[in-house]
Amino acid sequence: MAGALAYRWDGRRCRLFFQTKSGSYNAPTLMSFLRSLKRHFHHRRVILLWDGLPAHRCPPMRAYLRSQRDWLRVESLPAYAPELNPLEPLWGNVKGRELAHRWVEDMDDVVTGLRSGLMRVRRGRLGFAFLKHAGLFL
Repeated sequence: MAGALAYRWDGRRCRLFFQTKSGSYNAPTLMSFLRSLKRHFHHRRVILLWDGLPAHRCPPMRAYLRSQRDWLRVESLPAYAPELNPLEPLWGNVKGRELAHRWVEDMDDVVTGLRSGLMRVRRGRLGFAFLKHAGLFL
């Protein structure tokens, strides 16, 4: 699963974007996710905070990010600092509610639970709570 919490500069809005796929994310699949974000933002400028996933730092991804500088600026979170990543409490929230004690027979059941939880988060104002938890909310 790939996810992004997007905050307006004035704090008036938070949007959650997510994508599920089978298998692991790698540079090409993350580039596809970023292209989707670009379409959602209609080429407006975006600052992306990224953790230290190896696919975020590999040479093909760095080259792709350089080619996207007209709309995308990337800032890396410090290594081993999940408490600064607003997506970490989001994953914990969904795991603690929709996925807790859930009987699953296959990955489709997990994805259904994840989507249900992410839609719940998307409807509410929890995205701001996650930002505040990370110490990034003014």
